[in-house]
Amino acid sequence: MQSKTKRRTAVVAVAGAVALGTSLAVAQPSFGSQNPGTVSPESSGGSIVLTGAHSGTTTPIQHVVVIFDENVSFDHYFGTYPNASNTDGTTFQAKSNTPTVNGLTTSLLENNANGSNPTRLTPAEALTCDQDHADTPEQEAYDKGLADKFPEYTQNATCSSPDQGLPGLVMDYYDGNTVTGLWNYAQNYAMSDENYDTTYGPSTPGAINLVSGQTYGAEVVNSTTGTPVSDSAVVASANSSDLGTDVADMDPYYDDCGAGSDRLKLTGQNIGDQLNSKNVTWGWFQGGFGATTAATSTTPAVCGATHTNVGSATVADYSAHHDPFQFYASTANVHHTAPKSEAEVGHNGQANHQYDESYFYDSLKDGNLPSVSFVKQAEYQDGHAGYSDPTDEQDGVVNLVNSIESSKYWSNTAIILTYDDSDGWYDHQAPPNVNSSSDPAVDELDGTGQCGSTARTPLAGEQDRCGYGPRLPLLVISPYAKDNYVNHSVTDQTSVLSFIQQNWSTGTITGSMAQYAGSLDPFFDFNQHKARRILLSPTTGAVLRD
Repeated sequence: MQSKTKRRTAVVAVAGAVALGTSLAVAQPSFGSQNPGTVSPESSGGSIVLTGAHSGTTTPIQHVVVIFDENVSFDHYFGTYPNASNTDGTTFQAKSNTPTVNGLTTSLLENNANGSNPTRLTPAEALTCDQDHADTPEQEAYDKGLADKFPEYTQNATCSSPDQGLPGLVMDYYDGNTVTGLWNYAQNYAMSDENYDTTYGPSTPGAINLVSGQTYGAEVVNSTTGTPVSDSAVVASANSSDLGTDVADMDPYYDDCGAGSDRLKLTGQNIGDQLNSKNVTWGWFQGGFGATTAATSTTPAVCGATHTNVGSATVADYSAHHDPFQFYASTANVHHTAPKSEAEVGHNGQANHQYDESYFYDSLKDGNLPSVSFVKQAEYQDGHAGYSDPTDEQDGVVNLVNSIESSKYWSNTAIILTYDDSDGWYDHQAPPNVNSSSDPAVDELDGTGQCGSTARTPLAGEQDRCGYGPRLPLLVISPYAKDNYVNHSVTDQTSVLSFIQQNWSTGTITGSMAQYAGSLDPFFDFNQHKARRILLSPTTGAVLRD
């Protein structure tokens, strides 16, 4: 589907109209001017600091596991929560005291301003095609905060059977008869109905925002020579001081298993660098990261592992642009080298904190779990429409959570489950605008070349980081998580980053959107510890043991 604006073929946007110089002084935003239909985020504050020894953390949480899945808007999975149709799939009955969410009202379901009403997708319709989730069409779909142009701009016009090529598919949603596991986690732990993508756009910006909140500092280089690419399509110039902002998907330069002659690399710090400086163990664990053919002096490593999804399609496990740490020289494992031994996991070593997902399970079982773990499922289980689906995703998530809950680490762990972007799926809640941008080549939310208030200076003078973007699910699963709780204060992807920074006192990252982040503290009650484990069936999502 083509947008009415000039469609961008590159992944880095010019910092262009703003002369950056060498100063990165941060302009503090004013929240007084919002788009129609939006709300202002609350102040992030600081993590609750408890008295007593917590092994260097500011809360009782000693282990954070971030499950980072793909391409789901809040309404797409939770629009009718906690009310399920119960005509098919796994029967779901909500607890009587379940709070309501900012979801799909009767008016939105029956008289939607998009001209196409949201329709429930059944478990038999788990496989769908991917929608358009580039930066510009997402802005256009939200149309000055009216959220009324999704079929026009983010509907996949080429979607056809058997991928549920339904009219108005971009508007449609699942309920607790299909995404049963996630609804049951929400019933027993904490969730948000006001969590947002940090910026508009697809996977790569979302992943980078999770680990640094700073998508500026991007440079496109030739994958073979490493020299900067300078042309009108790729707007980072050959002058290394003239960097750009990532706005779309591109594979990382520091990765043998990436694709494309042009690759992206990033400067600056990420949370991995910060944890290293504090001697805190950490790791990124991704399905298919392990090389199936090792690199040699003349040939790159090959990441050839595959799985079959619920539709019997063979899907490559590894996606290079889903690993944000591979964009940074400091945290990349270019050749996908395995750790020297399991004892290396979480520590500095030849794998440089980048591992195959199997090492997460081994470390969990053998008592070697890092303090901070990021887990990215293999593609067939990551939830991304087009090659994954809610049922395969549920199987992966539930097996992962069950394993953590059954381990010795459960008593001091917080599992945070969230997403990299919305895939362009309809969500009725217009995002609050905390950071503006005015790039004519990208921005369209408030008219050509404008996203957010014209009176607000972009953070650190960097264009093309307009946010927040679309609303995304976020769940916190922990013995310290509040029970059957919905948080209504604004958070975003960098709220996860901020929680880790605060819990391990790492400090902040210059220019990071995390300075706007709402706190995750409301999800927890650190004065109350629930020893129970809520184990689910990976197949049905139903509670096995409470």
